Formats: sequence, C-alpha cells, structure tokens
Amino acid sequence: MAASLGNGFRHSNERLEYLGDAVLGSIVADFLFKKFPYKDEGFLTEMRSRIVSRASLNILSRKLGIDDLVQTSQESNNVASSILGDAFEALVGAIYIDKGYKFTRKIIVNQIIACHLDIDAMLNTEINFKSKIIEWSQKERKQVEFVMVDELENGTKNRRLYVVHLLIDGELTGKGHDYSIKKAEQKAAEQAWKLLADKIPAED
Repeated sequence: MAASLGNGFRHSNERLEYLGDAVLGSIVADFLFKKFPYKDEGFLTEMRSRIVSRASLNILSRKLGIDDLVQTSQESNNVASSILGDAFEALVGAIYIDKGYKFTRKIIVNQIIACHLDIDAMLNTEINFKSKIIEWSQKERKQVEFVMVDELENGTKNRRLYVVHLLIDGELTGKGHDYSIKKAEQKAAEQAWKLLADKIPAED
C-alpha cells in the first residue's frame, strides 16, 4: 500500500494488512461456522473465500468511504485493483491492536457483514467450478481433461444420464453425472475442487 514519509522513514501499512488479513479470516470463519452448523468444510471454505476476496473487500472499502481516505504515492495515482482491499485489512488490523479480538469481531459481524454484505445473494450465486479448475490448472501448468465415460439409458423418462471423469495430468480427480454433459462436468469439477482445496489458495 502507498506510504508516507516521516522522520526520515517511509511508513507502510503492510504489517497492519498482514495482521488484518489473519484477523478477518478468523472472524469470518467463526461467523460462518456458527451460521451454517450443518454445512461441510468445502462450503465454508468457499463462502469465506467469497467474503474476503479482494473484489469483495474493495467494494466494502468503497461503501465505508475508505477510498476517500486512501493516499497513494505519485507513481500509483490510479487506485490499484487491490489497494482498497489492502486498506480495509489494515483498518481491521488497527482496530484489533487498539481494541482486541472481541471488539473487532463485533464490528465486523454487526457493522460490516450484517449491514454491507448480502449473504443470501452469495449463497444463490452459482459457483463455476469448471472455470475455477481450469484457471488453477493454467496457473499451475496442469493438464485438465473432461472425459465422458458413459451414457446410461433412463427408460422411464427416455433421457440419457452422462457420466464424466475429470483427469488432471492423467489422474482421475473428480467424477460427475447428470442428464446434461455440462452439468456433469460441473459436478466432476466441484468434486475435484473440494479434493484439491488444501492445494488451491483462496482467491484474492
């Protein structure tokens, strides 16, 4: 994040951003764990990623007016795609240092999540797991292949059930079946995404 000069030293919010990121992640994880007691780890991880994503934090920063307070260095007068989210994390870090975890959690849950985030809308937004897998594989230089391995007849409804396997570097990583090939691919990608959750970093 942009810095200012004082007493011969350049001050930066990077340490506060680091702390705020950790505190925010912990608070959101705790909030989701209690709000959705019957959801599995994959769901909770995905929802946390959406809430703390750089795009989401940038929007929150604008809603809170943080964008009007951010000062950037001359070489970065145009507000970068991440700087508002960084400022939000720095603010969380500063609140935590000044007031502690309980107070910070109260502010995040009651004043930020409750007032500025539409959790229901996030829930109803369909996740494109296939796109996520493809994007990840490109970054990691993995070879991804969706293979339709079977078509099953459904005599009662006269429909075909498609079975799709997802191969990553030739290894079977996900399976999906549906009456639509595209949906079968999505289900295979979702299974693979959850399997690889520990290897795939949260979105920034």
